[in-house]
Amino acid sequence: MIREIVIYGDPVLRKKCDLVKNFSEDINSLVDDMLETMVSAEGIGLAAPQIGVPMQLAVVDVSHDPECISYLRVDGKDVDLLDMMPLIFVNPELEFDGEKDVMDEGCLSFPEIRGEVTRPYEVKAKVQLINGNTVTIETDGLLSRAIQHETDHLNGVLFIDRMSAAIKITLRGKVKKMQRDYGMR
Repeated sequence: MIREIVIYGDPVLRKKCDLVKNFSEDINSLVDDMLETMVSAEGIGLAAPQIGVPMQLAVVDVSHDPECISYLRVDGKDVDLLDMMPLIFVNPELEFDGEKDVMDEGCLSFPEIRGEVTRPYEVKAKVQLINGNTVTIETDGLLSRAIQHETDHLNGVLFIDRMSAAIKITLRGKVKKMQRDYGMR
């Protein structure tokens, strides 16, 4: 089922989400809805709070561009990107090291708003998969960025929080218009 995506201004987007403690049938149903919603909205990631559910659950799928990364390791072993997509994860813990990268980002909770965001180029993410197994994912490029973006959502952090003050100022009018158009504020 396609769910309604929460638009910026809804307080759930600023909430630190609850940890997922059990993997019930309800979670599987929620994941199915999230994947369907993400695909319908033409996104590459979606976090549970973006559909109004304040739990640490996110989905990412960058399989449309297999060249978007230079490596992917799971528990230290090289893995093919397509074998990991869609990536469904809960309770992420991220580590960063190395260079930062600037990239134009968008967000399904900010329709038609894009802006440059600086993030670490590589990430090491300890996550639980939907089967309950805990793994460590190491990657770079678009997958790294998507994992970071969705993990931010789980902590009440939004991509505009990572933008420079100058970019935020230039987007202020567009954000207010978006909120009016979508019935927020």
